[in-house]
Amino acid sequence: MRSTDPSSAPGGAGGRRGTAMLALLSFAMLIVSLDQYIVVVALPDIARDLGYSARTLQSVISAYAVASAGFLLFGGRAADLLGRRRILVTGLALYAGASLAGALATGPGLLLAARAVQGLGGALVFPTTLALINTGFAEGRARNRALGIWGGAGAAGLVIGVLLGGLLTQAFGWQAVFLVNVALAGPALPLAFALIPRDAARERGRTFDLPGALSATLGVTLIVFALVQGPGLGWLSPGVLASAVAGPLLLGAFAVIERRSSDPLMPPGLLANPHLITGVVIAFMFMATFGSVLYFLSLYFQEVLGYDALRSGAGFLLPTAVVVAGSTTAGRLVTRFGLRPTLAVSLAVGALGAVALGLAVSPHGTYTGLVPGLVALSAGDGVVFTVMFIAAATGVSDRRQGIASGIASTGSGAGAAVGLALLVLVATAGLDGLTGERLRVATADGISTALFCVAGGIVLTLLVALRRCPPSRAPQPVPVPYQTRRC
Repeated sequence: MRSTDPSSAPGGAGGRRGTAMLALLSFAMLIVSLDQYIVVVALPDIARDLGYSARTLQSVISAYAVASAGFLLFGGRAADLLGRRRILVTGLALYAGASLAGALATGPGLLLAARAVQGLGGALVFPTTLALINTGFAEGRARNRALGIWGGAGAAGLVIGVLLGGLLTQAFGWQAVFLVNVALAGPALPLAFALIPRDAARERGRTFDLPGALSATLGVTLIVFALVQGPGLGWLSPGVLASAVAGPLLLGAFAVIERRSSDPLMPPGLLANPHLITGVVIAFMFMATFGSVLYFLSLYFQEVLGYDALRSGAGFLLPTAVVVAGSTTAGRLVTRFGLRPTLAVSLAVGALGAVALGLAVSPHGTYTGLVPGLVALSAGDGVVFTVMFIAAATGVSDRRQGIASGIASTGSGAGAAVGLALLVLVATAGLDGLTGERLRVATADGISTALFCVAGGIVLTLLVALRRCPPSRAPQPVPVPYQTRRC
C-alpha cells in the first residue's frame, strides 16, 4: 500500500499545505516545550498551596522530564509503527487531559501524577513532530530551514513558558499555567486531522518492545529519584540506596533486552549512524546545561531580587527574543558553514554567557548586570537547540525517522532530568537551617555556583562536538541504509 505521508513525494512537503503543516507541527512543539518551564515562575505559589519543601519543589519539573525521557523512545517507535498522525493526536489529547487534572490538583501527589502524564503526552508529540518534518522535507537546505522554524518554536517555548507563567500566575493563580495548555492543545487536535495526511496501514509483524520501554523508563526514574532525594533522606537510606542500585541495573537490562529482541525498540543498526549519536550526546548535554538555567534564573528573580511572578516573567522577554532569533537562523548557518563550525561557535558563546551570568548573580545584583550574560547564553541556546536535531536526522531513512527522533529527544529529556537534579544539589548545598537574609545570600551564592557548573558543562559539550563531528569535507560513501552528508 502506498504511503500517504508527504515524504513519499519527491522533494517532500511544499506549497501552502506544507507550510500550514509546518506551522502546525511547530505550534505543537511550542506547546510541549512551553510546558517544561511554564510552571517555574509559579513554583513558589505551588509550594505554599500544596506543601512542597525547597528541596522537593524541583520534582514538579523533574516529574515531567523523567516521564517524558522514559517514553520518548516508545513515542518515536509508535509513530513509525502506528502512524504519525495517530500518535500526534493521541499525545495532544493526553496533554490536554493531564493539564486539566493538574489545574484541579489539591495535593503534591495529584500534581506530580498530572505532570507525569503530561510528560507522557509530550513524549508522543515531541518525536512525532520531528519525524513528520524530517520525512516531509528533503535533507539539506529545505529540511534545515524547516527545522530552524520548528527549533525556533521549541527553543522559544522554553523561555516563553517562563514569561507566560509569570503573567498567568500573577493574574489568575498557579492553576492557570495548567489550564492554558488545554486552550492551546484543543484547537491543534482538529487541525492535525485537517492538515496531516492520513496514515498508511500498519506494517505487519512489527512490535513495540514494551519490556525495553518499561526498563528504560524505570531506570531513568529511579536514578533521578536517588539524586533528588539523597540529600534529604540520606544517601544510605533504603529507598535512595535501592534506587541508586536498581536504576543502572534496569538500564543494563534494557541493553540486554534490545540485543535479544527480534524487533527492538532501538534498532542496533541505527546506532551506527555517527551523526545520530553526536546529536544525542549534544542533546543530553545541552538540556543538562542550557536547559537548567531557566529554573535557577526564575528562583534568583523571586527569592533573591524579590520580583513578583509578573516581573519575573517579564525578565525573560529579552532572552526569548534572542533564542528565537538564534533558532530560526540556525538552519541557514548549518547550510552555509556546516555543523561543526556552527556548533563550536554557538557553544563557545553560550559558555561565555554562563560565566557572565555566574559573575553577575549576587545578593545585591541587578537585572542590568545580567543582560550581557543573558544575551550570549540565549544566542548559543537558540542555535544549538536546532543544530543538534539537524545532526540527529542526518542520514536516517524515512522509515526510521520516528525512532531516530525518539532517540534524540530521549537524550534531551534525560539530560533535563539528570542535569537539573545534579545542579539543584549544588545550588542548595548548605541551605538547611538558614532563614531570612542569610538564606537569601546563600541562595544567590548557590545559584552562582550552579551557573559556573553550567559553563563547565557547556565547555565539555564543545569538546565533545569538536571530537565527534568531523570537519566539512567531500562526502565519503557509507554503508546502506544511511545516506552521505557533510558534517
